Amino acid sequence: MLASAPNIFIYYLDRLAFILQKIDVMAGDETLQARLTDDMLPLINHVRACANFSLRGCCPLIGQPAVSFENEINSFDGLQQQIEQTIAYLNSLVITEANLPKSVQDKAGFATVTLGPYEYLFQYIFPNFYFHLNMVYAIARQQGVPLSKQDYDAYHKYPTGFSFER
Repeated sequence: MLASAPNIFIYYLDRLAFILQKIDVMAGDETLQARLTDDMLPLINHVRACANFSLRGCCPLIGQPAVSFENEINSFDGLQQQIEQTIAYLNSLVITEANLPKSVQDKAGFATVTLGPYEYLFQYIFPNFYFHLNMVYAIARQQGVPLSKQDYDAYHKYPTGFSFER
């Protein structure tokens, strides 16, 4: 089950890259600093957190410290570059059940968590990854970018102009 983790992250990082393209076209660079509220991170940080959480989730499962492809290019191009490099790295990983660590330790805000590999991935990493992905979606919608569930997961289909309110 844990062996499929990189593929799940790759799928949704690809969706994130698609969503970022739409944000770039529809709303522009100022959206990178948009926040849901003043005390929350801006969109750019949520994008970077998605990429980093995927690596924080998978690297320890192969006995490696987490890598990051975060860069200093604070633009849509820089974010797309980070996502592409993260996906390439995740594609190279092979997670085997036989070689899993007994536990994984990580920082959760100001706390340190130590969890078994399944709890680490399913109760800590995946929820945090999806939280940050959802924040990107929510901020983009707040900024007027016309995204749908189809953009988010590529499974839903809606006719052009569809609205739940009509």
